[in-house]
Amino acid sequence: MGKLVLAEGGEFVPPGAKDFFLPPIFGGVTKPMVLLVLSVLIVAAFFLVATRNLKLVPGKFQFAAESVYNFGRNSIAREQIGAKDFRPFVPLILALFTFILVNNLFGIIPFIQFPTFAHIGFPLALSVLVVYPVYHGVGFRRHGFVGYFKHQCFPPGAPWWVYILLAPIEFFQKFVLNPFTLAIRVFAAMFAGHLLLLVFTLAGEYLLLNGGGLLKLVSPVSFAVAIALTFLEALIQVLQAYIFALLSASYIGMALAEDH
Repeated sequence: MGKLVLAEGGEFVPPGAKDFFLPPIFGGVTKPMVLLVLSVLIVAAFFLVATRNLKLVPGKFQFAAESVYNFGRNSIAREQIGAKDFRPFVPLILALFTFILVNNLFGIIPFIQFPTFAHIGFPLALSVLVVYPVYHGVGFRRHGFVGYFKHQCFPPGAPWWVYILLAPIEFFQKFVLNPFTLAIRVFAAMFAGHLLLLVFTLAGEYLLLNGGGLLKLVSPVSFAVAIALTFLEALIQVLQAYIFALLSASYIGMALAEDH
């Protein structure tokens, strides 16, 4: 992005990718690393406290935990994997959804204001090291080594000559591309959303303190846009956590399915 020159305040340098690389807090530990650990503690504490004293008629906290669990269990895992096979994967899908959700919401929480998954390494590690081995592992176990490759790369019903082109494409998509696209979706949304918030917030501050004449009047507009974007970003953060968990469950379901 370029530089905006104001009448009295010199140059405004808008934020960019460099602002996402935060200096270490101590040693080699950065803020995103601390937030990642904090998110695990928050999710664990939430479910431990909510289930410590279960009641037949749930209180508000228990009801919230049960709602999150039922959403992950029934609306994601069961729908995508199928009623026959979904139960062993409920903990994984629920953990993915809640873990990503908390890390995304860090981006709009005051004094934290950094979505952890705006660093590509975190969603990529989750996709490549967790989701990818799980869905291919269960696929190989269900169909066997050769059977699974046939299941993934040779969808039934196509003429034999189509497989010459189709099989390499299916292999590349299922075994190479999927884990990267899964990670890039959430990363791109968190990076772009947080960058927009930074642009309008810092621009509003700069216009207010350094803008000349009528430019100071634009400052409240910039702040208003930042507030509106915060609510939009909250929706996107929840949606991206849902999409990541949904696609993970979908990949598991496709790996286990008898038909392609």
